[in-house]
Formats: sequence, C-alpha cells, structure tokens
Amino acid sequence: MAEINNEREKPTIRNIGRELIQPFIDLFNTSRALFGLNLSYVLEGLTYFGIVGLLAIFFNEYIELDDISAGRMVGFLTAGITLSMLLLGATVDWIGVRKAFLISLVFMLVGRILLTLSPEMGVPGLWNSAHWIAMAGLMGIIIGYGIYQPAAYAGVKKFTSSRTSAMGYAMLYALMNLGGFLPGLISPPVRRAFEITGVFWVYVGLTVAGILAVAFIITSRAEKEAAVEAEEDENKISGKVSLKDDQDEMDSLTFREKVSFYLRNFPLKDRRFLYFIFILIPVQTLFAHNWLTLPQYTNRAFEGFVSNNFEFFVNLNPILIFVLTPIVTAFTAHKNPYKMMIIGTFVMAMPTFILTLGPSIHTLMAYLLIMTVGEAMWQPRFLQWVAEIAPKNMTGIYMGIGQFPWFLTKIITALYSGWFLMKYVPEDAPPSAMNTEVMWFIYGLIAVISPIGLLLASKWMQKGFKVKHES
Repeated sequence: MAEINNEREKPTIRNIGRELIQPFIDLFNTSRALFGLNLSYVLEGLTYFGIVGLLAIFFNEYIELDDISAGRMVGFLTAGITLSMLLLGATVDWIGVRKAFLISLVFMLVGRILLTLSPEMGVPGLWNSAHWIAMAGLMGIIIGYGIYQPAAYAGVKKFTSSRTSAMGYAMLYALMNLGGFLPGLISPPVRRAFEITGVFWVYVGLTVAGILAVAFIITSRAEKEAAVEAEEDENKISGKVSLKDDQDEMDSLTFREKVSFYLRNFPLKDRRFLYFIFILIPVQTLFAHNWLTLPQYTNRAFEGFVSNNFEFFVNLNPILIFVLTPIVTAFTAHKNPYKMMIIGTFVMAMPTFILTLGPSIHTLMAYLLIMTVGEAMWQPRFLQWVAEIAPKNMTGIYMGIGQFPWFLTKIITALYSGWFLMKYVPEDAPPSAMNTEVMWFIYGLIAVISPIGLLLASKWMQKGFKVKHES
C-alpha cells in the first residue's frame, strides 16, 4: 500500500519541481537583449542605493550642510526621480529602449561625476558653489533615472512573451533589491580606505560599465531580434501570425502625430488605471514604514539583541525579496496578475496585525517574513499589469505615471509617522511604557484598504482587459 502511495506522489513531486524550475529555464533561454537589460539593472541598482545610503553624510562632511539641509538633498533626489519618471517616461516610447538606456546612463554618469567632484570644484556651505555643483549632479541623476526606469520596464515588456513576462518582471524587481543589499558589502572597505568620495568614484566606474553593457550587449540588432523572438513566442501561444515592430511604427509618425497620439491615449484619462495605482497607496505605506518607523521601533521598543542590532532587522527585507521573489513568481507565474495583486496585497497587509501582539523577536520576524512574501507576490505583478494594460507604444508613460502614487505615499506617510512614533514609541520612555500595539493596529487597518479595494473593483478592472491591451 505504501508503494502505491509513493507512486502516486512521485508525479506530483515531479510536477511541482517542473513548475518551479520551468519559468527560470524559460527566462534564461530568452534573448541577449534581456540579459543585457538585467546586467545593466543590477549595476545601476547597486550604484543608486550605494550613493543614496551615503548621500546625507556626504552633504554633512563635504558640502558642510546641517542635518536638516542634508536630509532635504536626499529628498530632492528621491522625490525628483519619481517626478522625473512622470515627466520623462514617454521618452522610451518615442526613441526606443536602447537609445533611452544610453541617454539616461550618460546623464547619470555626468551627474555622478559632478557630485563627486563638487567639494573640490566649489566652496562648501549652504547655497555656496559646492552645494550648487552637487545639486547639478543630482539633477543629472534625476533626469537619467526619469528615463532609465521606464525604459527598463518597457524593455521587459518588449523582450518577453506572456510565457516569460511574469518571471521577467520578478527578476527585475529582485535585482533591484539585490542592488539595495550589495552596497553593504562593497562600500565599507572602500570608504575606510578612500573615504566617501572614493566610494562615489567606484560608482562612477560602475556607471561606465553599465553604459558599455548596453552598448555592446543590447545592440540595435539584438534589440530587434529580441522583440521579434518575443512576438514569435507570443504568436505560438496565441495562434497569431503577425510580426510588427512597434518602434518602427512610432518612428514613421511626425512629431505632431506623436503628440496627438499621446494626448488621445494619455494615462490620466484612463479611470481604471488611475483607480488601480491610487488604491495601492494604503499598502505601500508599509514600504515607507521600513525606513520611517521600523528603525525607531526596533531600536526603542526592544532591549538586548534586537535593539543592539536593529540595522540587521531593518535591512532584512531587500535580501529576502531577492531570494523569495523569483521563487514565489515561479509558483504563481500562470496565475492572473490582478488576482495575484489581491492575494499579495492581502498577505502583505495582514501580518501588520501580528505586531499588535507586542514587541518580541518572534512577532518581528513573522511580520518581516510574511510581509516580504506578500510583497514578492504582488509588486512584480504590479509592473506586469501596468505594462500589459498600456496601449501599444505607451508603456513608458504608463510606467512613469504608475510611479506617481509611490511619490505621494512617501510624502503622506512622512507627514504622520513622526507623530505616531512620539505618541506610541517615545524616545525617552522605557519599552514597558510604550503602546506600540495600537500604532501597528492602525497601520494594519490602513494597509488592508488596498486588497479590499482591489477585490471590490475586480469585475470592473478586468472587464474588457484583453480588448484594451490588444488595441
């Protein structure tokens, strides 16, 4: 009897293994252009997060700004990038993925060189010449990222089919989080030997490496071949037999015709798109709490190991995302993206209520792990959904505007998080006198609005989706 049961289980185990491995095989068998995109993205993620992590200290020590002004410079960069994507996201739709990558990386290279040289080129102090040069460098990075990020998303859409797109977006999101983790390994030894400007020069070198990766791997020929290969794969799945280069179609239009096309199809006219991106703000507040609330919570509400090592717990999310996102996506690649958004936002929001049980290492680890699984379930599918709902030749602008609520989330959460910390996790109070449970209960109620809103609107959101996407 046991032998019969084992025989029945073996196919199931093999099927599960095949289901897990096949999406990875499909992705790694895709084009040279997609490989170049992923290589560029991990280099750029490493560079971006590496600079952001040192930026406030750089403005303190080298430009001689106080903490408030230095913090504003970090905000100028991060908020500026989000607004830049809103304004420049259409660039990739007009000029193509490869050109958009090269132009954006050149802007970022010039910006990073100016930022690194600013202490030597000018006089330090608030609004003195070194400060202005550093801000000019930040503007170069802001403009570059406004083009680069939408180009990356549009590239994944162009270089993948429906069979590989879910894993393509998952890998992009995982690589971004890997980029957030790697500076912690690379930066300290370089900083100790050559100071922060030495670290910034390393990141300038990595920007050059990113430009070379795009120039020599994502060649014009490789870009076209990848697009044709992806469409041929899509035709096999759907049974269609048409091949058409959308970029050639856009290139054939005059400037006036391009403007007219964009005005007719502008994302802000799409009520479903607007509802979709704004209903995600409540659950996205949990991302913002990773740096607005979690550091103070783990430092103040705990004693001993957690308090002494709070940075470790605060930075667990990026490396967990890097590991979990491809695995979760492999199991769920065949699932409907919108349904995965509902389930994923629910899984991400609900563990917030675990923290209402009080501060302990067990509740903290349960929250971090389950929340990260939920994030891995929905965040890459968000990228996929926005790319798929975008009409032809509109992916870049849809992706750019799709990031705007994230900009609002960072501002909105920052407006109230400090008040909650002062009331429920005050700095001078002992942990026993704090009331962190109420704080996390309120944050949980906020976060759960997103899955409820997505669920209630599911019929409306998905009605006629395929028709829209193919139009």
